Amino acid sequence: MEAFKTIILIARPAAGKSEIINYLKHCSQSERLSRFHISDFLEVDDFPMLWTWFEEDTLLEQMGKPRLHSDPEGYFLERHFWDVLIRRLCLEHQKIRRDHPQETIIMEFSRGSEHGGYQSAFQHLSKEVLEEAAILYLNVSWEESLRKNRRRFNPDRPDSILEHGLLDHKLERMYKEVDWEAVSAGAEHHLMIQDVAVPFVIFENEDDVTTAQGAALGKRLESVLTSLWERTQEIIGN
Repeated sequence: MEAFKTIILIARPAAGKSEIINYLKHCSQSERLSRFHISDFLEVDDFPMLWTWFEEDTLLEQMGKPRLHSDPEGYFLERHFWDVLIRRLCLEHQKIRRDHPQETIIMEFSRGSEHGGYQSAFQHLSKEVLEEAAILYLNVSWEESLRKNRRRFNPDRPDSILEHGLLDHKLERMYKEVDWEAVSAGAEHHLMIQDVAVPFVIFENEDDVTTAQGAALGKRLESVLTSLWERTQEIIGN
C-alpha cells in the first residue's frame, strides 16, 4: 500500500480542515503521493448534509409544517442527529469505496462536547471505516477557532464549504468545549475505537499555516502525514 485508504480529518470549526483539502486538490498526483501518501482522493463532509437539513426545515416551516431536524435558531431538536450524521458519512464512505476501491477517502467533521464530542462520534463509525482509517487532528484553541470563523464567514454564501461560519454565540455554545484531549489522553500513536487500533497524529495550527495555502502548510503537512503513515504501517505490521 502506497497511500492512506481513509483519513478522518477532525478539528474545531475554521481550524483549517477545508484549507488542507483545498491545498491537496491543487497538488499534482505525483506530489500528493510522494509527499503526503495520498492518492487521487474523494472527500466526505457532513456540513453539506446538515445544511440540507436546515434548508429543508425552512421549507417545511414556510409550508406550515413542523420542522424535522432543527429549531428556528438552527440548533438540532435531538442530540442524536449528530450521530446520524456520522452514520451518513459512513454510508457515503461505503458507496465511494464500492465504486472507487483504490482512492483515498477524506472524511471531515467537527464535534463539540455540547453535542456528544468525539467520544460519541467515534462510537458510530462503521468497522469498515475504522479498519482502514487514520486520524488527522488539527489543534487550535477556542480563541483561534473564533478568530478564523469570523474571518471566513460570508453571509451571502452560508452554504459554502470555505466561507460558511457560525454566529459567535453559537460557536461558543457548540464548540468552545471539545473532548479531544480527554479522548486521546494516555495515547501516543493510536486510539482504541470499538476494539480497533486507529493511528492518529496532531497537526498544530495555532500559528495558522493553512490560510496562506503556501509552502509552510506543505512542509508541516508532509511532516505530520509522514508520522501518521509510519504509525499506520506499524499497525499493519502487527
